[in-house]
Amino acid sequence: MELPKFNETFIPILDILSDGNIITGRELIRRVEEKFYSNLPEEQLQALTKSGERLIENRIAWGKSYLKKGGLVHYPTRGHVQITEKGSKAKLENVNLQDLSSDVITFYEPENPSSLTQQISNSSPQDLIDTGFKSIESDVKHELLAKLKEVCPYSFEKIILILLNKMGYGDFIETSKSRDGGIDGIINEDQLGLEKIYIQAKRYSENKVRETDIRNFIGAMSGDTRKGIFVTTSSFDENAQRKAKEAHHTIILVDGVKLVELMHKFGVGVQVKNVYEVKVVDHEFFESEEL
Repeated sequence: MELPKFNETFIPILDILSDGNIITGRELIRRVEEKFYSNLPEEQLQALTKSGERLIENRIAWGKSYLKKGGLVHYPTRGHVQITEKGSKAKLENVNLQDLSSDVITFYEPENPSSLTQQISNSSPQDLIDTGFKSIESDVKHELLAKLKEVCPYSFEKIILILLNKMGYGDFIETSKSRDGGIDGIINEDQLGLEKIYIQAKRYSENKVRETDIRNFIGAMSGDTRKGIFVTTSSFDENAQRKAKEAHHTIILVDGVKLVELMHKFGVGVQVKNVYEVKVVDHEFFESEEL
């Protein structure tokens, strides 16, 4: 036997979670390994990734991540995992690995497998590394947006202010929660506070920000500023975008996609897990006169 590919851990993960109980991610990995892979040779079980993580644990963790992306498991609380109704149905119907992989990872088996093989064979090692990093980054942003949609509105407002501060803006002021007049925060455009920017943050799951939301935001801005940032986890409809563009104020719109890009870039709500070091031959060393 060989170590399972990450998609080959889908069914074992669902099997462990099939009782519906909530368990920690670490406990899930331990149970999956113990029940399904404990008979593997010890050298395989102790194999490490380049960053020093056990490879078997890494692949089970990725399997869990993709099952969440496919809606078959969810994270009810931080660090915990539970099967969903969709996951339970797949388990009860004894969905095979091929069908499950296609459902969870639509790109895992492309319509034209030969083209993917050709693409990989024509890619340099650097291309493959870059593609891998882009895939990881995409997954992180996807999960980050899902987390933003789960936090309470007040926490979401605070996250936006923290992000803007990390981006180099000055001190921020949170407005009163009971009567903010459509303004969730005020942030200085610079460290000296020469100009102020008003902030509005809307945590929506699906609903788009409408024109009336932009109009109310403009109306709530006082005479001491003509600049505002409207942030949402969803998107803006066409009328909202038009209203912001035509306003006498300068209104910047930040949708969910742009928001997670900024959070990822400035390190808000994310952390560095692994750092990989790629070495190349130092030609100058071999051409040195000292040799």
